[in-house]
Amino acid sequence: MLNINPLGSVNNPYQKNTDAKPQVRPETQQQEKDKLEISSQAKQMQQSGDIETARSDRIEELKNEVRSGNYKFDAQESAQKFLDFWSGK
Repeated sequence: MLNINPLGSVNNPYQKNTDAKPQVRPETQQQEKDKLEISSQAKQMQQSGDIETARSDRIEELKNEVRSGNYKFDAQESAQKFLDFWSGK
């Protein structure tokens, strides 16, 4: 008695993957390494301590205002600044 499969021979696609040989790179080819470049303007900004000093002074000023209860937050102004930033204005 002869059985006939109407689908033909069924191949297992997973078996094909395991049978494939991994590709090996030639040893003469080297991988490129990541590289980081900092502009001269950014280097100058890093060396300048004025920005850090001004920022830390402003933070201390804000902390003191919050502690004393004198800090006033304007929700409308803050929302407008967010809107302007996200809309590209």
